Amino acid sequence: MSDHPSPLTSPPLRPLPAMIFASRWLQLPLYLGLIIAQAVYVVHFLVELWHLVEAAFGNQHALQALVGSIGYKASTPVTSLNETVIMLVVLALIDVVMISNLLIMVIVGGFETFVSRLNLENHPDQPEWLSHVNASVLKVKLALSIIGISSIHLLKTFINADNYTDRVLIAQTAIHITFLLSALGIALVDRLMMPPAHHGPAHGHGSGH
Repeated sequence: MSDHPSPLTSPPLRPLPAMIFASRWLQLPLYLGLIIAQAVYVVHFLVELWHLVEAAFGNQHALQALVGSIGYKASTPVTSLNETVIMLVVLALIDVVMISNLLIMVIVGGFETFVSRLNLENHPDQPEWLSHVNASVLKVKLALSIIGISSIHLLKTFINADNYTDRVLIAQTAIHITFLLSALGIALVDRLMMPPAHHGPAHGHGSGH
């Protein structure tokens, strides 16, 4: 019998490397905290949705709660739902959904990448993006999600532009453009750092050094 360890096994880590490697579990409370934050977003979503339904049936208290939550102001008091209020409320609900998607991406992708495998390979509900997630892919996806959230905020601001100064509108537009350029920069750096083997096997057999 050979004294060499099996290729399927590895020698146990020395105490110091084992302790350093185990320190990744310190991130577990952070991911659990994000799950709690997502639960808070779910409650907020349901409350806003319920106010919208009540306001549609003429509940003035629910209508004023909606108007206050979206920061809508008009020259005359709002006594019934109008298209602008509905649009702003729906955009606010979409905003909550997109932030929730971002949280799921950080929780699942971050835990899979930096803490421990979730072993979801054979699970029918495994997200498609999780099968090839790594730090670079996660970074690009997070940047794109932030751009989507910023787009919703910018659209809400333009719809409700009468209640904002030109300085605020210009600042939000500049911030959105900055997010967009940052995402393009991250994607470009990720593409430049991609191993040449990913470009295809065209040059694989002919040369030897």
